[in-house]
Amino acid sequence: MKKIALDKLRNIGIIAHIDAGKTTTTERILFYTGRTYKLGEVHDGTATMDWMVQEQERGITITAAATTCAWKDIQINIIDTPGHVDFTIEVERSLKVLDGAVVVFCGVGGVEPQSETVWRQADRYEVPRIAFVNKMDRTGSNFFEVIDQMHKRLAANVAAIQLPFGKENDFKGIIDLVENKLCLYQDDLGKDFETVDVPADLTAEVDRLRNVMIEKIAEVDDKMMEDYLHGKQISVEQIKSTIRSTTIANKFVPVLCGSSFKNKGIQLVLDAVRDYLPSPLDLPPIKGTNPDTGEFEEIKTSESAPFCALCFKVATDPYVGKLNYIRVYSGTLTAGSYIQNATKRERERVTKIVKMHANRQEIVESITCGEIAAAVGLKETKTGDTLCTEKNPILIEAMRFPEPVIQQAVEPKSKDDQEKLGMALHKLEDEDPSFRVVYNQETGQTLIAGMGQLHLEIIIDRILREFNVAAQVGTPQVAYRETLKKKVTIVGKFISQSGGRGQYGHVVLEMEPQETPGTGITFEDKIKSGAIPREFIPAVKQGIMGAAKSGVLAGYPVTDVRTILVDGSYHDVDSSELAFQMAGSLAFTDGMRKANPVLLEPIMDMEVIVPEEYMGQVIGDLSSRRAKIISLAQRFNLRTIRANVPLAEIFNYATSLRSLTQGRASYTMEPSFYTEVPGHVAEKIVAGFSTAGVRRNL
Repeated sequence: MKKIALDKLRNIGIIAHIDAGKTTTTERILFYTGRTYKLGEVHDGTATMDWMVQEQERGITITAAATTCAWKDIQINIIDTPGHVDFTIEVERSLKVLDGAVVVFCGVGGVEPQSETVWRQADRYEVPRIAFVNKMDRTGSNFFEVIDQMHKRLAANVAAIQLPFGKENDFKGIIDLVENKLCLYQDDLGKDFETVDVPADLTAEVDRLRNVMIEKIAEVDDKMMEDYLHGKQISVEQIKSTIRSTTIANKFVPVLCGSSFKNKGIQLVLDAVRDYLPSPLDLPPIKGTNPDTGEFEEIKTSESAPFCALCFKVATDPYVGKLNYIRVYSGTLTAGSYIQNATKRERERVTKIVKMHANRQEIVESITCGEIAAAVGLKETKTGDTLCTEKNPILIEAMRFPEPVIQQAVEPKSKDDQEKLGMALHKLEDEDPSFRVVYNQETGQTLIAGMGQLHLEIIIDRILREFNVAAQVGTPQVAYRETLKKKVTIVGKFISQSGGRGQYGHVVLEMEPQETPGTGITFEDKIKSGAIPREFIPAVKQGIMGAAKSGVLAGYPVTDVRTILVDGSYHDVDSSELAFQMAGSLAFTDGMRKANPVLLEPIMDMEVIVPEEYMGQVIGDLSSRRAKIISLAQRFNLRTIRANVPLAEIFNYATSLRSLTQGRASYTMEPSFYTEVPGHVAEKIVAGFSTAGVRRNL
């Protein structure tokens, strides 16, 4: 592959709400850049990027797929991400390593709940982005309404740099406000278009909207503001360079329009990626910490700098084994070389390097800074691990993985399938950090946990078809949590004398609720005057963390508890790490019993889009499910209901909603937060646990 200069490289992601047209947009990009010679369609199951059988059958993207293409003088590395909330980890880990993003919005649906989610994810990783309002050919599409929603719901500084020419079925082309020209498409394939002057009857409106665009850019750029206020002529080159600088600085988001399915506007999106999104050189250096000193260091974007990369995805290939997708931040990686996994302090050897085109591989000898590729041969490296040279160790900040909210039991149908099931689950857990597997010693059950019903459904389908394992699955269950309500001081003692050397561990713990929900279990050491020797402190923490895996009410994991080790004592001969581990465990369990323990349940943020005539029935049904209605709004000729609903109440909600509305309503939801389970519901859960004698662990 021809070597490309760093300033000509673009690493971008296509992100959006489900069904906004991400994969269709990516397919058109591949076609117009010459990467593919036939248009793939999602609805036909022929999309290049949706290569998994499960994706083709369902017409949705499940896993983020990477590819590379060229446009004019630049090379674009693209990651097409899923839109369904169950697979939000794919968006999260892609944004971590990307330099820019194209956010796709539906011209009819506008800013939808998952649009807000991916926008917030891009905000968290400070990813510069451009917006593409798709489906402008659809009945009910409204470009300016979508922009208005972006202002209100995303609080984003956005402005149109393009306008649709024609409406709905009459959508024929795109007016470029920067160049002040009209692009008219001549054929259905979208390859032939001509650039002409804006029609005279539209000139006044186009000039007005061009001024709105300039004002929005000038608000965040002092030089343009000064020129604009003094009435100076602002050139096309100045507008382009200012859009680029303000977009890269995350101060402005240019909005484009088109119709991917009808092949209109994609070349202009590619031009915008080239003109406005950053190269690796345009962004600040990545910061990391030296694992030896703990000091912050900057990773310089340079081929001559020491090698440093982040593994952001793991996939299993039936022919080459494990593929570790990596983004190189500095230096060069050559096939056959040895590197260090700085996260695990393990030496690794890269046997082969491949550039990915969805599921197809192209072997390359080396990759350099700014590039995205997959490494073969890494044995210990997982998602989020930093790879570097052994002489220059550095750690890049790890990714944040969401907690699973739903679980179910899975077991092999025969003894022959037992080992195969274990291997399949291990590989799937390696691939997906939001998927968890736990073997419950007390019940003999293997529990799998994920982000939603679809997530687990896909996992089980892959176990059956991809790994050829015959397995039975239980019904989905809610992943409850336990926590405490008041502060307690508790003593934990473990004393054992059975002839010879005994065991002695004594700790005093303070336990209290965390100030911020979602913090988890924290441990602080405030031992003074050597009441407990330093070497036993980690054992106390280990005992606490072990005990927190199973609560006292119904065996669910404990969360949001602050533990402080304040005192204790030891014996010169009998004290050991095991004794203090047991003392910490006993103290924590006893403290939970005495601190008003409560159950927590996951609450989903749900949006239901429903015709007006069915709104009353839907609200009544939601209320019966313990839902809290947050807002009601109008979206074109439909009503939207935003609500917080306990996950336990909405299993198989799709079936109920279809029957209530004759199949005319739709909904989306995502995990939002945990809250205390009402007393009467908690009593049933605890009673069920006591009767079954089963402890559930995640």
